[in-house]
Amino acid sequence: MSLIQAIVSLFDLVYLLLFISILLTWIPNIKWYNEPFRTLRKFSDIFFAPFRALIPPIGMIDISPIVAFICLGVLRKFLILLLLRLGL
Repeated sequence: MSLIQAIVSLFDLVYLLLFISILLTWIPNIKWYNEPFRTLRKFSDIFFAPFRALIPPIGMIDISPIVAFICLGVLRKFLILLLLRLGL
């Protein structure tokens, strides 16, 4: 497995975990203080919290995950292009 494939797989895993975290917020009975939800919430907050601090919710809608996904996509593309230019 090349380094680029490993980075793509890592980003895919992060996207999946963040997406699952978003979907779980729509379920009202989730007890976020129980495992595995607590760990998933801590992991997703690493990515969403900086954007939540900058972008206030619009009514009841939190758009910070959208911005986080866009930034992760840009970072992913930048890393892949950098590795391609370095010949790795």
